[in-house]
Amino acid sequence: MAEPVEIDRAAVRWTRQDEALPLLVLLHGYGSDERDLFSLVPFLPEGVTVASLPAPLGAPWPMPGRSWYPIDELERRDPASVTAAAEAVLRWLDAEAADAPSIALLGFSQGASVALQTAREDPARIAAVVNLSGYAAPGDLPGDAALRERRTPVFWGRGSRDDVIPPALIVHTAQWLPEHSELTGRVYPGLTHSVSEEELADVRRFLDGWLDGLQAPAPEDPLDG
Repeated sequence: MAEPVEIDRAAVRWTRQDEALPLLVLLHGYGSDERDLFSLVPFLPEGVTVASLPAPLGAPWPMPGRSWYPIDELERRDPASVTAAAEAVLRWLDAEAADAPSIALLGFSQGASVALQTAREDPARIAAVVNLSGYAAPGDLPGDAALRERRTPVFWGRGSRDDVIPPALIVHTAQWLPEHSELTGRVYPGLTHSVSEEELADVRRFLDGWLDGLQAPAPEDPLDG
């Protein structure tokens, strides 16, 4: 079992703090920090609160920035360290976004794996996940069956020339996501371990769909009346 970790709440970057708006949480990649994905705000939908979180661990010297879990645990079958990071995100949500009407997560690389793990830990809480150049952590979690039933919308985008994520994890994710989510997936020819404007346009459309779904009227219960 991994040791609990915590998000530095003072370091979180916000576009605004408005609990009446849907919340989009950004989870950066290994060796980066909360300032990185915050630069994507101009590409993201309006009408949401955006919060960019710092990972709880420092990356080992001489790597700059921060990490969500030790990089040498990338291919472990035991997802305990990824789960510890996801639990830290959920505790942060408890403290800072308990009344948000809907929550989506957008992560890159390590942050993407934590975003998926957070949805697996609490399927009812996370309405949508954007997985950029990331993967689904191996291993089973108690929430996986509920996630499979709920069919949470997930966008998975990756580059055809991304050689950072091990092939075995890509194969695992390609099998796991369609079984556990409503998957929108795309591979971008020539893209490395990075994000392109083309991919960001696809992300914007996906997130617009999340927001449109919040405005749609609830279906009538056939048992009413």
